[in-house]
Amino acid sequence: MSQLHTLISSLQPPIHNLYFCFCVFVFFMDFEPEKKPHALCIPAPAQGHINPMLKLAKILHSKGFLITFVNTEFNHHRLVRTRGPEAVRGLPSFRFETIPDGLPPPQNLDATQDVPSLSRSIEENFLDPFKTLVGEVGACFSPVTCIVADVLMGFANAAGSELGIPVFLLWTSGAGSLLCFDEFPNLIEKGLMPIKDSSYLVNGYLNTYVDCIPTMSGIRLKDIPPWIRNINPDDECMVQFFGSQLEKAKSASAIFYNTFDELDCDILNAIASKFPPCYAIGPLHLLEDKIVDKTVASIKSNLWKEDSECVKWLDSKEPSSVVYVNFGSITVMTSEQLVEFGWGLAKSGYSFLWVIRPDLVTGESVVLPPELLNEISDRGLLVGWCRQEQVLNHTSIGGFLTHCGWNSTIESISSGVPMICWPFFGDQQPNCWMCCNKWGISMEIDNNVKSDEVQKLVVELMEGEKGSLMRKKVVELKNKAEEACVSPYGSSMTNLEKILHLMKTSSK
Repeated sequence: MSQLHTLISSLQPPIHNLYFCFCVFVFFMDFEPEKKPHALCIPAPAQGHINPMLKLAKILHSKGFLITFVNTEFNHHRLVRTRGPEAVRGLPSFRFETIPDGLPPPQNLDATQDVPSLSRSIEENFLDPFKTLVGEVGACFSPVTCIVADVLMGFANAAGSELGIPVFLLWTSGAGSLLCFDEFPNLIEKGLMPIKDSSYLVNGYLNTYVDCIPTMSGIRLKDIPPWIRNINPDDECMVQFFGSQLEKAKSASAIFYNTFDELDCDILNAIASKFPPCYAIGPLHLLEDKIVDKTVASIKSNLWKEDSECVKWLDSKEPSSVVYVNFGSITVMTSEQLVEFGWGLAKSGYSFLWVIRPDLVTGESVVLPPELLNEISDRGLLVGWCRQEQVLNHTSIGGFLTHCGWNSTIESISSGVPMICWPFFGDQQPNCWMCCNKWGISMEIDNNVKSDEVQKLVVELMEGEKGSLMRKKVVELKNKAEEACVSPYGSSMTNLEKILHLMKTSSK
């Protein structure tokens, strides 16, 4: 190299200057700052899937990733109507994009779309628009270095394979439910499902114990996600859909779970023997609180307008004196069930905050009898939607009557609040079984809900011996959840660092 410098020095000035410029160019090329990794995140198009994916996206952004967050056009428009245009404005490094869902507009533009129809469309209509979007985002923003998709958006695996982009998946439901879904073929092969006719729903058959699901000894057929019962064509469609998505998931680089090792270690070990490497990085909302800065934390995803006054109402109540009631974003019930819940809560004597969505009652308007409204006027507050994490962490909340969706379950655990569970569909049945039988933090209410049972369980939850024991156990789990996410050496924090390294190096 020194001989080359000597030779160049003997040349005429123009050539010498050219060489100098070339050396400067090479120097800065060698030390060009590394480009940020770019994660394109796509949740399944329902509220309970959007929320945890957005939390993960915000965590990744705070760890140095560029983010493109993809909603369906339908949910994008719902966000704009509910929260205003600023809800999807994003930041220069955190962008929102959309793809069509391939479905005709529903009659109710502010309700969750029909799940079986949406599932069929995911299988048939999402792949091509998604690949087009990945290309467009890469051309006008920054090349996508990894795709982070909901497990139920299996087309993302095919897109990643075709485009040469690694795919990471997020399972937004309870970890135990994944094992249940994966056992659908075995249940069919054993002749346990589908049921022969609707009489099997009420003749005690569903209390049959299932012995083929690892780490879940004692689980019954009634605790398995109910689509496997196949009592109508939509159920059969959902069984096929889940089977297809789980098979596609096996080609992913890794799967992330919104739980923590201390809660689900045995479940995760069983999953790891069948699926790609698994990482528990939850509760995601605790990691978000720990890591994400205020500007990004302000990005929200609730598709319903939140009530802002309920917290003031809770402020007026004594500690652990209020029952919080919320059946999530998809659960529906009959008007008779709604009234039974209402009278049960009224007869319990406890104050309650009840989230009642406009579409909570199947095919009807939500109407409570005047005499019931009069009975609860001084103790019950009814709202359309709320900030659930904030409510569950309020000191006045003593118990949670829930559908046992995973977001509600993990948030209740993280807040140290025991539960009464009324599961509706999907992962809610196995979540309920885990809460009642494995962790001892909940009681189950019968699907054929009666006000006397509601009253009895609420009183037991709030003041009974069993309720006291459940509260003690859930507070222990709350402490473990906080340790997993807050301590630098906590299990979820450690797993997060592992996946960050994996996601940054897989694309190189």
